[in-house]
Amino acid sequence: MKKKFWKKAGTIVLCTLLGALSLAGCGGAKDNDQTGKGGKKTEVVLNEVAHSIFYAPMYVAIEEGYFEEEGIDLTLVTGFGADKTMTAVLTGEADIGFMGCEASVYTYAGGTEDYVVNFAQLTQRAGNFLVAREPIEEFEWDMVKGREVLGGRAGGMPEMVFEYILEKNNIDPGTDLTIDQSIDFGSTAAAFSGGQGDYTVEFEPHATLLEQKGDGYVVASLGEDSGYVPYTSFSAKKSYLEDHKETVQAFTDALQRGMDYVQSHTPEEIAKVIAPQFPETDMETLTTIVKRYYDQDTWKEDLVFEESSFELLQNILEDAKVLEKRVPYTDLVNTDFAKKAAPKK
Repeated sequence: MKKKFWKKAGTIVLCTLLGALSLAGCGGAKDNDQTGKGGKKTEVVLNEVAHSIFYAPMYVAIEEGYFEEEGIDLTLVTGFGADKTMTAVLTGEADIGFMGCEASVYTYAGGTEDYVVNFAQLTQRAGNFLVAREPIEEFEWDMVKGREVLGGRAGGMPEMVFEYILEKNNIDPGTDLTIDQSIDFGSTAAAFSGGQGDYTVEFEPHATLLEQKGDGYVVASLGEDSGYVPYTSFSAKKSYLEDHKETVQAFTDALQRGMDYVQSHTPEEIAKVIAPQFPETDMETLTTIVKRYYDQDTWKEDLVFEESSFELLQNILEDAKVLEKRVPYTDLVNTDFAKKAAPKK
């Protein structure tokens, strides 16, 4: 498995994604679809939105060799943002994208002809946590009223899920508190350590690292408080799914084996397997983070993206006022590959 990182500027605005279509055909998507065990491997470029322990089942599939066994020669690319991952898929720089499924809704709503379709859902809960400056044994969401929270980018799932939770608790995101959305993703933890904000919304490993330094304390899980939401999924252009069915099925089979592994192994075992993906993280910290995600039931047992989950996603998008008209589930979700995925072993 080859791995490389791309960094590109930009934010997830629809005009950026639509503009990318003029470049379609450039890049790394392969025309062959000859996936087969024991035969020639099919090259697949996968662009992930971020490199995070949150996505442990995918890394298990990589480290355990499941993709290779299914005939896939995988190149993993980190896009550092859903806008960049989506652009890579639309332009053909990547065959498959892994990101928040709201990005596919935005491109479809914008009139993209060869739009991106979700074919496998990985996470079923949000992966971020609310961090306070002091420990709070019995946190209540009313405690954020009148406070400043370092939040996420407008239109992104982290921020929308945060606002969704606030509204569930009868808190107005616009008037009852101040949400700072000006800080770049990945920089909020440093800003919080530097004295900005009363609370910060953090993914791992930043939440745990803040605790280890004594700069912050996890007081709430957005994953638990939001309930089950379709947070991240794998997607590809409609044309790619049509032209590379065997490859997509093999890819999905490998992913399902990763899902099976995390369902049948302990956090300690999972952490040991994915450790090569996170060489900068010591085993104790890695295990702590995996257990935190494991305990909140982050990962689905299968990869099927249910219609009820897609409708909940659209509810969240409507509440955030980023979706004017709902889009059809049957157009943006294909469950054929997930339903046919290799059975548990």
